[in-house]
Amino acid sequence: MLFANDTEEGLRSAAALVNTEDGEQLPDVGSLHRFARNWNWTGNLALDDAELGAVRRLRPRLRALWDGDEDYVVETVNSLLREFNALPQLVRHDSWDYHIHAVPREAPLSARMAVEAAMAFVDLVRSQELSRLRTCASPDCGNVLVDLSKNRSRRFCESGCGNRAAAAAYRARLAERAESA
Repeated sequence: MLFANDTEEGLRSAAALVNTEDGEQLPDVGSLHRFARNWNWTGNLALDDAELGAVRRLRPRLRALWDGDEDYVVETVNSLLREFNALPQLVRHDSWDYHIHAVPREAPLSARMAVEAAMAFVDLVRSQELSRLRTCASPDCGNVLVDLSKNRSRRFCESGCGNRAAAAAYRARLAERAESA
């Protein structure tokens, strides 16, 4: 573990949310509900069209964090924390031990998503680890990822790009061997 569990979970869920923009993977309230359930979002879940719109509008703001330099990331993170009146508190609930929540459970889902991501990025900036933010190395994929590996070797997103690249490299080696035989 490189960071606290809530930081890692915040970074992973932010990347997953950003990646729903490609091919619009949140087309309706039902898909937002599945996303929230899969990422264990608790608290107030209105799950209506207004909330869906707010979550969709958050994605490009978070996506820009993967492309920005440290000053831009700090400015954006501070803006998100101010906008949603973040007030960090230690909480314990469900299967989680103490961790930080910076907005109440009653806050809209989009606010909680924004602040959780911002709080996770705070840890990245403080530990000078923004280089862990990456875009998938597959030439036909634009997904973002957070490299939480110890050796900083993660290159592909979780959409199967790494498997496709390995299979293509294997086929290329087979073809090369066949040509030289």
